[in-house]
Amino acid sequence: MRKFIGFWAALAGLFLSLGMIVTSGSPAQAAPSPIRLYRIYYNSPGPDRGGNASLNEEYVELQNTAASPINLTGWRLHDAGQKHTYTFGAYTIKAHGYVLVHTGKGSETPSQLYWGLSWYVWNNTGDTATLKDRHNDVIDRCSYSDPQELHNSASC
Repeated sequence: MRKFIGFWAALAGLFLSLGMIVTSGSPAQAAPSPIRLYRIYYNSPGPDRGGNASLNEEYVELQNTAASPINLTGWRLHDAGQKHTYTFGAYTIKAHGYVLVHTGKGSETPSQLYWGLSWYVWNNTGDTATLKDRHNDVIDRCSYSDPQELHNSASC
């Protein structure tokens, strides 16, 4: 038995000396999602009067970093207070593609989706966008702070 244990200890020592990692078989962490929040355009140009053109200049850009399309049906995007939640209908984001989720109303395309709201979602002074999958797992989160409203967007 000692020879058997000694063999495995020596083998582990060899792997470590070669720069290899030896694990104890603990559960692996989930790989990060290839879908990510890329940018939030939170402060549309001009005064905030709620016109549809202004509302559509407020949007969140999501990016797919994978080499294959990903089905986002049932995924949700919401603000910090969870007062506003966008739920993706039947939608697949292209491989290495992006999609803009606009606050206002409009005609949807493969890269432009519309929340259909009549007032702003993202606070000009700061907020947090959270993206969750259909199982309610947080996929990505992006926060920004702009107390003096000097900028119009934030990179995630």
